[in-house]
Amino acid sequence: MAAITKDQVKHVANLARLAITEEEAEYYTGKLATIIEFAEQLNEVDTAGVEPTTHPVPLVNVFREDEPVKGLDRDLMLKNVPEHEDGMVKVPSILG
Repeated sequence: MAAITKDQVKHVANLARLAITEEEAEYYTGKLATIIEFAEQLNEVDTAGVEPTTHPVPLVNVFREDEPVKGLDRDLMLKNVPEHEDGMVKVPSILG
């Protein structure tokens, strides 16, 4: 792959709506070139026979079973509500 140029860095910064100085463009050109070189090294790794994975470590669901339970008693809950009407909590309108 061709080396990244300062103009490309400035173009990407512009697309991202980032204002960068000439010095910053020069700095990030070097940093991005290093990242690209590393990515190219990864392309050289022989992955023949390696199964694709979505995660490097097997994941186990540690959550409890999802079982329905009786909810909070409505009358008990409405005791702590400042305003309610017809068994529902009344809140201020937020839209015009």
